[in-house]
Amino acid sequence: MSTVDAAPIEMSDAEHHKQLTRAVIASTIGTAIEWYDFFIYGIVAGLVFGQLFFPESEPLTGTLLAFGTFFIGFIARPIGAAVFGHFGDRIGRKATLVTTLMLMGFSTFFIALVPTYEVIGMWGAILLTLLRFVQGIGVGGEWGGAVLMSMEWAKTNKNRGFIASWPQFGVPVGLFMGNVVVLGVVLTGDEQFFLDWGWRIPFFLSFLLVLVGLYIRLGVLETPTFRKMQAENKIEEAPILKVIKEQPKEIIVSALARVGENASFYIFTTFVLAYGTQYLDMERSFLLYGVMAASVLSLIWIPLFGWLSDRIGRRKMYIIGSASTAIFAFIYFAMMESGSTSLIFFAIAVSLLPHNMMYGPQAAMIAENFKGSLRYSGASLGYQLTSIIAGGPAPMIAAYLLATYNDGLPVAIYVAVCAGISIIATLMLKDFTNKGIETDQDYA
Repeated sequence: MSTVDAAPIEMSDAEHHKQLTRAVIASTIGTAIEWYDFFIYGIVAGLVFGQLFFPESEPLTGTLLAFGTFFIGFIARPIGAAVFGHFGDRIGRKATLVTTLMLMGFSTFFIALVPTYEVIGMWGAILLTLLRFVQGIGVGGEWGGAVLMSMEWAKTNKNRGFIASWPQFGVPVGLFMGNVVVLGVVLTGDEQFFLDWGWRIPFFLSFLLVLVGLYIRLGVLETPTFRKMQAENKIEEAPILKVIKEQPKEIIVSALARVGENASFYIFTTFVLAYGTQYLDMERSFLLYGVMAASVLSLIWIPLFGWLSDRIGRRKMYIIGSASTAIFAFIYFAMMESGSTSLIFFAIAVSLLPHNMMYGPQAAMIAENFKGSLRYSGASLGYQLTSIIAGGPAPMIAAYLLATYNDGLPVAIYVAVCAGISIIATLMLKDFTNKGIETDQDYA
């Protein structure tokens, strides 16, 4: 049963452009809010969750345990991709996106209410982990819908990379908002205030942001692609099962293609907070300013590289980004351990440049590889599976390597290996740059 009228909508070019703009804005803002929710957990986990929920452990062990709860959200993301991918291909992109936003918002709000170890012992960490799991389910179902809500309103095949990059744009916006709010709380009070109550404020604010996101998303029409599938009675009964049966290679290769991008992102934006405070003895605010600078620069780079992928090809752009990530990892840790405050800040600020060479074209590259009737399920599953093998464990692996070798070089090698996996996997994906993806015949 569908929640939208199946009849195709006839509209002028001006009205179509208006709906495209509205869909892009709704996808970007909604995605920014959901990623704000997801990122503030990682930011706060790197700063204080070890002390608050695992106080009897050594500082580094506590940080590893805190990143363990952070990892739980990544385990949940493929589950969210499967559940909401099914509904996205069954009842529509819009209804599914509204649901994921609400799920994400409520779970984030309740994190603010979790008592610490001092109050209820290990039950605090258990509750935190459960809510993080729900967060992961919500964000797992978000990405595919946000990308398709934008991309499927494109009128031609020549600008899909640029259009699909805008939901990706929501990621640095969410990262920036998260860092701004946490930094504001850090600067408002002393360290004890932050430990006692300050860390909860960013999670409370999520509720207001979700109301804004719901208002915007409820005003968007369903995509023409989904309406056309409804009109032609091409809605699949079990899209997740069918995409696993018909396009297993695309799911696996999409996941592997993201390994270098996903691992490097969480090392440069989450692990760096623990690395900087505990190993380099840097101030929290200094590190947060650096990550904020990286997120602001990403606002330029993500759509730029999405646009460039429409010109030179999605795969070529992605491989350039993967190779750049491998090389930059060694430069990054050399600058971080140089002892120079200026070099450290510069390293953090530009750390997402090679990542964004991949992240800009990534949405279109992955989504284009799946048939329209299976696209939400296939793209979501391929995208989110990477969270288990790359994004989630990356901060823990980096923290372990640093503790074992007391040097950033092994972490750089780890990032480079991940980037190498991305290059190999990307070569195995088809390149649909400027090609049709409207019918199943396009995939023959």
